[in-house]
Amino acid sequence: MPNEGGSRRAPTQFPFGPLTADSGASADPVLVEIVQGSLAAVEMEVETAIGRTSRSPMIRDAHDFRAGIHDRKLRKLTGRSYSALVHPIARDFPIEEMREGDVFFHNDVYLSEGGIGHLPDLCVTVPVFAGPEGERRVVAFVQAFGHHDDIGGAVPGSMPSAATSVFEEGLAVPPIRLWDAGVPNRAALSIMTRNSRMPDSLAADLDAECSACLMGARRLGELFDRYGIETVESCFDAIIERTTATYRREILSKIPVGSWVWEDYAEHDGVEEPQLHTQRITLTRTAADDPDGERLIIDFDGTGPQAKGPINHCGDYSDGVFLKKWLAPILRNLADTPERMAELDVNEGIVPLIEMRFPPPGTLLTPVFPAPTNARTFVILRLLGVLAGVVAKAVDGKMPADQETIRYTGVYGEDLDGRPYLMREVLGGGSGGRYYADGEDTIHVVPDSRNLPSEFTEARFPFRVEALTLAVDSGGAGKFRGGLGYEKHIRMLKDAHFMSIADRSILACWGVKGGKAGRPFEVTIDPGGPNEREVDALADAEEIKAGEVVRIRTTGGGGWGDPLERDPELVVRDVVWRKVSEHAALGDYGVVLTGSLEDDTLSYDAAATAAERAARASEQGAEEPFFDRGPGYAHLASGAQFAAVDLV
Repeated sequence: MPNEGGSRRAPTQFPFGPLTADSGASADPVLVEIVQGSLAAVEMEVETAIGRTSRSPMIRDAHDFRAGIHDRKLRKLTGRSYSALVHPIARDFPIEEMREGDVFFHNDVYLSEGGIGHLPDLCVTVPVFAGPEGERRVVAFVQAFGHHDDIGGAVPGSMPSAATSVFEEGLAVPPIRLWDAGVPNRAALSIMTRNSRMPDSLAADLDAECSACLMGARRLGELFDRYGIETVESCFDAIIERTTATYRREILSKIPVGSWVWEDYAEHDGVEEPQLHTQRITLTRTAADDPDGERLIIDFDGTGPQAKGPINHCGDYSDGVFLKKWLAPILRNLADTPERMAELDVNEGIVPLIEMRFPPPGTLLTPVFPAPTNARTFVILRLLGVLAGVVAKAVDGKMPADQETIRYTGVYGEDLDGRPYLMREVLGGGSGGRYYADGEDTIHVVPDSRNLPSEFTEARFPFRVEALTLAVDSGGAGKFRGGLGYEKHIRMLKDAHFMSIADRSILACWGVKGGKAGRPFEVTIDPGGPNEREVDALADAEEIKAGEVVRIRTTGGGGWGDPLERDPELVVRDVVWRKVSEHAALGDYGVVLTGSLEDDTLSYDAAATAAERAARASEQGAEEPFFDRGPGYAHLASGAQFAAVDLV
């Protein structure tokens, strides 16, 4: 049975709570805006510095890294995107013993308090000092972590798809003092670079993170020097309190009191045969007069057992404080307008509004060391969709359909000059249709991430990018269509190996309230050629010959609402824009086209379309599920078309 207290790990005492006696109530509202803007500016400057001084394509070009600013009580102050936690540093190094110029480092998943998901994410933390000479003390922290090229392990890139132990995934470093009062620990740096297949880029990227965070600490120190420690800390309290009040007023109020259950699945773990790896949420919205307050209870009981392969995620640390901030952005979809949604930050202020209850150790979300975790995105990103789905049941579908899930693809080998190389890319996919608009095409879950520029990759690596376009018909059909995924073709100029860590190759992004699922992820080598073959979504070393093409199609988002209710004019527009094929216009939307794309006369027959749609509507069953998971679900569910939780 779930532990009512939350986390299954032995609780660690952290200095939570407001910084000032009045919790920021007396802070000057104008100064609060200045401080909040300054925090955002410092965070952006840190990220800009990392992006401009790093070396690996993963960080410099794909921008798979994040920065964050935290106060001395470890509360996250900035809310543009997620970041790791300071908790493991404060746990292992007394704050009063820290010195200016210190840089702390860690990547050990099981010692990160839930803030780091897999070993390639290397995290640096720098304390911020302020106060008069002789009395300077830690007042905040600047932190950054990024997905680095390689930290050792069984395969290039440190993400072995068939790993059964974290020891196969690379070098795990517990929290250490990497710089001591401004002096780098050369021995520790040597150990890390010696364990990497890409030592130069690792050293350069890590130096970029450290230098950027040190710069950010100086900038933040200037803020304290200008306004004073007590004044700035009062503003910190006000920023967090305002977030709590805003989410309670504008978001929590949209969810009625009650309980709902929904689940979704990862489809494979790289070790066993594809199967349904369950992730379940029971969502309870308490009333204002509840003894423990008005809040959301997210109970993960019913989540499937720990996988043998690397799809586990360590979520049940520090009462799930990282997971609360990771999942909370989904709730912003309940804002009154898209514009308001974009204005809502997710900082520590959302933590009091969410209670998490975890199953016992030994599940996908509560793995036991040394369970592998390198593909933990299959769980932690799926949970975003599970929360969206269970909230959709509570609010009559006024949430987006399912969005793309992150995937890593890449090639490695020797370039034309005989030098070893590793190219990896985080290609996005389509977001889900919404109750007021279509989904967005080719978005990335990681904020500010992007595909690699073709000009750069062709100059550095032995292949040509022959196509980078939208994948036609990949978005799920709906009154509001799902966004489209990418289609990318690369032609190899030299023999190499292809790698993929991807989900949603069997189970598609689900549609909601009559919307249909999007198209799954797929990779084909030599399409249309004599050696055409499909590549498994989890692959470490698929051989590619010089001259062969690799075709990658990423996931499309799920559709929202009945496709037969979509405006036929929009369907015609989508066909003209090559987002929907002529075949799908009739097959998915019941739109009878007339004219031709070639001579720019494409239109539709209104009477024939109305008749076609009426005939189809009469054939629909009385008990249609609220969610459409696509045909892959039946393949893994012994022929079942939907799960019991899909009905409302």
